Amino acid sequence: MQAEAGRVAGPLAEGDPSRKVLRSELLLVLALSLGASAVASLISFLGALTKPGGLKDQAAHLNSSAAPGRPWLDLAWQLFGIATALVPVVLVAHLLLREGTGLRALGLDRRRPWGDLGRGALVAAAIGSAGLAFYLVARAAGFNLTVVPESLPPVWWKYPVLVLSAVQNSVVEEVIVVGYLLRRLGQLGWSPMAALVASSVLRGSYHLYQGIGGFIGNVVMGAVFVLLYRRWGRVGPLVAAHALLDIVAFVGYAVLKGQVGWLPGE
Repeated sequence: MQAEAGRVAGPLAEGDPSRKVLRSELLLVLALSLGASAVASLISFLGALTKPGGLKDQAAHLNSSAAPGRPWLDLAWQLFGIATALVPVVLVAHLLLREGTGLRALGLDRRRPWGDLGRGALVAAAIGSAGLAFYLVARAAGFNLTVVPESLPPVWWKYPVLVLSAVQNSVVEEVIVVGYLLRRLGQLGWSPMAALVASSVLRGSYHLYQGIGGFIGNVVMGAVFVLLYRRWGRVGPLVAAHALLDIVAFVGYAVLKGQVGWLPGE
């Protein structure tokens, strides 16, 4: 049985905000967050596609230095970027509180931390190995850029920032593209299948900067996450799974780069 928190909302009832208001609200939230990221990703992909040479000969950089040679200023920019990226989640929490619910309605709370972490770890283990294999195949086939998960300087705050970046990514994506988006689309009368497609394609779109492989892989992951959310009624396990996947990718790359031959680098 689906948990009481995180149920996908049904059509609007009397006294709820109008469809027009909710539609505008949804578009504004996306324009301030992952919708804008999807547009930027598309522009980046078009730039890579029209650049001389193959996709695999180009690199997509994540977690790069913001102030090379100035570690304290760099740290300030890193923390600023992480904090401001979370503002749309705070906005979603505010909008849900106005409904009398809050993020608890999406299943993001402290009621089941170990259950969420356990489920998330199982999901991360299942998706992580398949995702890495798919990335390596897609890059070898020329469908993907070389993804560089981190290129931070070797300073004391490197690994804590990578972990914080992973957690920020997971919270923003799962709260907005799964919990909030499905809730609003349900209230707007979208069918479950249409909402699943919308959520999955959006997730793939803002990963398009990685290439076609990044798009396809994240569409599949998005569909799986939507199905799990509907089964469990909570985004908590999805946040945990996503955070673990990114932590392993970011920290693992930092530790292994230059040490193993199968891991592509710049």
